[in-house]
Amino acid sequence: MNKSSKQGFLSNLGSDLPASIVVFLVAVPLCLGIALASGAPLFSGIIAGIVGGMVVALISGSQLGVSGPAAGLAVIVLSSITKLGSFENFLLAVVIAGVFQIGLGIAKAGVLGYYLPSSVIKGMLSGIGLIIILKQIPHAFGYDADPEGDLEFFQADGHNTFSELLYTLDNFTPGAVVIGMLGIMVLILWDQPFMKKMTFTKFVNGPLIVVASGIGLNLLFEHMDYFSLHGHHVVNIPVSNSIGEFFGLFSTPNWSMIGDKQVYIVALTIAIVASLETLLSVEAADKIDPQRRVTPTNRELIAQGIGNSVSGLIGGLPVTQVIVRSSANVQSGAKTKASAFFHGVLMLICVIAIPQVLNLIPLASLAAVLIMVGYKLVKPSMFIDMYKTGNAQFYSYIVTILGLVFTDLLMGIGMGLAVAFIFILWNNFKTPYHFNLADVKEGEPIRIELSDNVSFLNKASILKTFGLIPNDTVVIIDATRTQDIHWDVLELIEDFKISAKNRGIDLKLVGFESFGKQSSEEDLINHIEES
Repeated sequence: MNKSSKQGFLSNLGSDLPASIVVFLVAVPLCLGIALASGAPLFSGIIAGIVGGMVVALISGSQLGVSGPAAGLAVIVLSSITKLGSFENFLLAVVIAGVFQIGLGIAKAGVLGYYLPSSVIKGMLSGIGLIIILKQIPHAFGYDADPEGDLEFFQADGHNTFSELLYTLDNFTPGAVVIGMLGIMVLILWDQPFMKKMTFTKFVNGPLIVVASGIGLNLLFEHMDYFSLHGHHVVNIPVSNSIGEFFGLFSTPNWSMIGDKQVYIVALTIAIVASLETLLSVEAADKIDPQRRVTPTNRELIAQGIGNSVSGLIGGLPVTQVIVRSSANVQSGAKTKASAFFHGVLMLICVIAIPQVLNLIPLASLAAVLIMVGYKLVKPSMFIDMYKTGNAQFYSYIVTILGLVFTDLLMGIGMGLAVAFIFILWNNFKTPYHFNLADVKEGEPIRIELSDNVSFLNKASILKTFGLIPNDTVVIIDATRTQDIHWDVLELIEDFKISAKNRGIDLKLVGFESFGKQSSEEDLINHIEES
């Protein structure tokens, strides 16, 4: 790292360090919760979080994205560990998945991320925000049956996102309710314009106050039976009493499985899903970046691949860029990727030096932080803005949100893309060329000017137009501006030439020479003059 890049990396520490602390506090329970949901050792989630910060952030070109274990991979991890027989066998698949991702980056597969419609990306952000709020309400009330980091509608505890809210009413913990509600009030206060004008708020942000007050109240409630919190209401990091015991928490891959076909199948699955989640998160993080910087997606895939290989080598879960942590990073005021890097450093230092202190943090405090993160992602004004953009944008936006809430991340994105694609088909049906039958004057040739690109998606509308053309007319299909015509459309025009003879239509083709349909400009001019 040269001097100038180092200065750039450290030039915004006043903003990046406080943000890194918030991201670290949010990331710890998420890492543990995802490990729990994945059926993996709890510390494997922490390892993945450290690698996502200290390794991926340094290589990545994303300034505000934060990487770590992802909820979307939890089901795959759980089934893969069972399929491969042990966690060590699974780690080998993670290492190989990283190599596959590096290959995807070198092959420039990251360009796929640029084809995601804005409406779907905004729907993903709003959907994630809504899910965060719904999932964190139980934790804010002290009902922690569903592990942190679970974003799917159907939960491991047998409930779903909405039924969990009903169970919360009968199983809340008074101490957690006090801590959670106080935390939300502090964060709302910290967001007020008059508070932002105060100098100390630039150095001490709201989430830090929420966590510190949560620890204080947890200690205060310790000897109060009605308000006291139990072990499952607080962060639960594995505690080691020595450096040797700490390094004993790490695992290594079982290299004897290197020739097993199933390992490569699992590795390929992880590489594809992790890459998709990363590309989605990159697009979303760039959308909420106040400076609207663009992340180089191919470099991101390479960074994620290196991160996954390193994580697998030392006993960590697969990593992806994660929108929940990235959103918390943006909203905490981060300016550069130094924030993501230092969140990994903090995680490493704290799990070695002060795990007992971290284990005093109530989940209700972190729930308060995440609820406010979720609210900023799903503000009501976003629905109004999307409604004003038109039906195509609004419907794909809404369907993406509903898909995320009632299924999972990838399924929701798929549903949103499907709706967006339907509108693309409809728009192609309407405007593959410049022609309006109402503008045709009697005795004059009917001219159909094809657009720059005519794809197979235009077949239906072209066929419909051919059917509307009156018999015994002169028709000119002009492709002089057209760069590309799909073979199916050319075949359709060839069929129309045959049917035109039977209908008394005098058909002339212009500009089709390079597409294999010959016509004579001289004959065409003569024909028009004769008309």
